[in-house]
Amino acid sequence: MNAKGEDTAALLAARDLVKTYGRTPALRGAGLELHAGEILAVTGASGSGKSTLLHCLAGIVRPDAGSVVYDGRRLEQQPERRLGELRRTEFGVVFQFAQLIPELTVLDNVALPLLLGGLARTAARERAGAWLERFGVCGQGELRPGELSGGQAQRAALARALVTGPRIVFADEPTGALDSLASEQVMTALVHTARETGAAVLLITHDAQTAAYADREVRLSDGAVSGLGVSA
Repeated sequence: MNAKGEDTAALLAARDLVKTYGRTPALRGAGLELHAGEILAVTGASGSGKSTLLHCLAGIVRPDAGSVVYDGRRLEQQPERRLGELRRTEFGVVFQFAQLIPELTVLDNVALPLLLGGLARTAARERAGAWLERFGVCGQGELRPGELSGGQAQRAALARALVTGPRIVFADEPTGALDSLASEQVMTALVHTARETGAAVLLITHDAQTAAYADREVRLSDGAVSGLGVSA
């Protein structure tokens, strides 16, 4: 079911995911479903496999076993070129430490996915500027990422993730390096924009206050789903 309780097919579904690094198991049969327009929080202790799960779901790494089905297509069977295309167009990814390119201006960081997709530079920068304005960092567009505060950098990273109009935003501990005020600003901006655009959000977090922004919560323990609940 989706966030409204309607019975709909999942936009993204993982089944029995297994992933091991060396002799260390990260995922042990994990599975979940994400529906269109839903904000889903994946919580759990450090080392429970949360980030590995996100990387498999976003096509960043391939699971050793199990399946990830996005819009009817098995991601683990797609070539790298197709996975890269999905991450430029239909997936947006935000990490804990923003990961903006330090040599580029903030504006060019946000415009980069559009430029890689073939949009003309002027149009890409114009659209990027509009997204920076939506996230309240339009005045910092010509600065370098190192000149931003942590909260500003993370909101710029959100603008970069959403500038292409993705169907899913994958957010890996987006508030993990921020203070409480910046965390609230980032999550409010993310949730508001996701609701406005209809994007689904898969949110990785260890913080209960951040998870409370979600429609639903899945808990991961030792690489497997141990329970789920509904957030307020």
